[in-house]
Amino acid sequence: MDIQALAQQVATFLVPFLPYLLKGGKLAGKKAAETVGEETIKALWAKLQPHEKVRKAAEAAANLRDNPAMQHALVHEIEGALRADPTLAAEIVALWQQVQGGDRLTAAGDRSVVIGGNASGSVIITGDQNTVQQGKYNLRIDRASGLAIGDNARVDSPEDEE
Repeated sequence: MDIQALAQQVATFLVPFLPYLLKGGKLAGKKAAETVGEETIKALWAKLQPHEKVRKAAEAAANLRDNPAMQHALVHEIEGALRADPTLAAEIVALWQQVQGGDRLTAAGDRSVVIGGNASGSVIITGDQNTVQQGKYNLRIDRASGLAIGDNARVDSPEDEE
């Protein structure tokens, strides 16, 4: 998983809970805590809060929740902690999957495809600068010669003109 994206998602998710998490309070009444589970949220924070820079950035973000710079600082510190400790990163990924509702599939690498379900009858196109169109005569042409379009179209060759 992309560490920067993970740090962004985790920080954005945690910011509303930080005042409670920093004081060790209950998250009861918070809709996300009811959906995700208070224990999962607390476990996520328990993995991150021992890192002093993360904790200090979290305190600033909790005190100034409407300040994007404070949230950006929290993202930066979480990202730093995850990059410095691959074990922590793996633990946060596992907890983040729980927050998101279970195992997630991730497409990694150029032109990757991931399918989470039945893709029968689907057309999957990878590559660069592809155009996908639907319809009888949709075209995108950069250069063409000898082109005929239509049900009964034909290309006239120089021999046909004589």
